[in-house]
Amino acid sequence: MESHGHGHGHSNASAPLGPVAARIVIGLLVAIGIAVIAGAVALWPSQQSVEVPLPFQTSGGGSVETEAGTVVSQDIGACGSGSAGRVFTGNPTPPVGGGYECQRSIVTIDSGPNAGTRTLIEIVPGPGQPDIRTGESVRLVRQTDAAGTTQYSFNDFARGLPLAVIVGVFALVICIVARWRGFRALLGLIIAFGVLVGFMLPALLDGKPAIPVALVAGSIILYGVLYLAHGINLRTSSALLGTLTSMALAAVLSYVAIRMTHLTGLSEEQNTNVQAYIQQVSITGLLLAGFIIGSLGVLNDVTITQASAAFEIASADATATRRQIFSSAMRVGRDHIASTVYTLVLAYAGGALPLLLLFSVAGRSIQDVLTGDAVAVEIVRSSVGGIALALSVPLTTGIAALLARPGGVAGSPVGPGSRVEPRSPVEPGSTARAMPAPKKSGRHSR
Repeated sequence: MESHGHGHGHSNASAPLGPVAARIVIGLLVAIGIAVIAGAVALWPSQQSVEVPLPFQTSGGGSVETEAGTVVSQDIGACGSGSAGRVFTGNPTPPVGGGYECQRSIVTIDSGPNAGTRTLIEIVPGPGQPDIRTGESVRLVRQTDAAGTTQYSFNDFARGLPLAVIVGVFALVICIVARWRGFRALLGLIIAFGVLVGFMLPALLDGKPAIPVALVAGSIILYGVLYLAHGINLRTSSALLGTLTSMALAAVLSYVAIRMTHLTGLSEEQNTNVQAYIQQVSITGLLLAGFIIGSLGVLNDVTITQASAAFEIASADATATRRQIFSSAMRVGRDHIASTVYTLVLAYAGGALPLLLLFSVAGRSIQDVLTGDAVAVEIVRSSVGGIALALSVPLTTGIAALLARPGGVAGSPVGPGSRVEPRSPVEPGSTARAMPAPKKSGRHSR
């Protein structure tokens, strides 16, 4: 029909770049993926061994070995028993002399070469000291002194079972609420953890440059997590390209910000230990890598939301142009930015509460507190994350608006056979190809 032919041509004319944009986005993702693989090969850590830093060595110079133990009795009494830290089977020997009082705990050794025996743990009560109770499970450090005698000391509380229960409940709730997609998201977390432990940390220990290592590790995580959790489709591809671009932007911003503010990271004790005992690792590089990896979670959240919003808007309104899709999705994005910025800043503030509490009683001015290295690191981290977050919204929304064709194709598979053009009703016997109708007077006067 004449009116139908005209309407069909107008609908397609509003979004003629869909197939071209899809090919460009897929081509870019393939090229980036190849570059990431090449980068992983080039930056892959060597098999060189790294000596255990001095604070983490045993008296014999080796790594710390721990065993399981259970507290069977406890009392307060004089310190100085000859059985303290030693292995015995009956009762501990009484203390020699009348020294100061200790919390004395008899612990059965449940694992290792001395399983089934006992040891005595003496702890002087005071702030920061562990409060061990009868029946609690603990971890004991096992080491051998110069005379060949095995010594045990308290290391930490055993948290294996409680942690397993908490993680199990977390995984169960995610799978119940998000179903199969939640299960795939959990698999993505395992992949992310494997990349960090298996590639990123060894590469940093090997002295590889921090920014390339963090970018390669972050890209591998994003490819695995996004496609695994959300499926291989144009919606996920638009979110992935937006996230990769935003992550690269966050890397550049982090580098510039750290150079401008002269952040060292040495206000944190663990960074000082790294500088003292693992000289091949750059503290500034660690800061940069932390900024980049720390931005992935919030960027992924925002970009996948924006891509989904754009595709859902396109699916709900077959007549919407790309400009209309972009404008509508950006309204969602602005709300998301406003709420996520609070999340970023308050998350970092929550982690720095002990530090802020100490500063509050130190009598220092607020300016000194905010510009000091410890707090400035968190300010820069929040600011860089916020900038990358804000810019990722229009970037991802624009990519998604190019790919989200009107007519309900959100989730169409990526590939040569995927068709993203909208279909309009056709008359019986007419050809159902979705292609623009040429606007010629002869076509209407047939």
